[in-house]
Amino acid sequence: MSTTTVTRGSRHELATRVNGGVEITLFWDRRDNSTSIDIRYPTTEETISFRVPHGRALDAFHHPFAHLAHQIEDDLQPVEFDDPWST
Repeated sequence: MSTTTVTRGSRHELATRVNGGVEITLFWDRRDNSTSIDIRYPTTEETISFRVPHGRALDAFHHPFAHLAHQIEDDLQPVEFDDPWST
């Protein structure tokens, strides 16, 4: 695990690690004080990024796929809209 800080615009790299050929990076964004995780697959150049709450940032860094699954589950929750035709 590396804890070097790299600045990319407003995003600051807090920590990075490689596990099984996958690069996991924890970022902090100074614009909105948010934290996020990038999961990068170097062989395909594909990157998955998602935000995590501050209190779960370190856990998400160590277990990114568990937090990604939770995020996807939250995004798939049905959204209720008011029916303009109901009386």
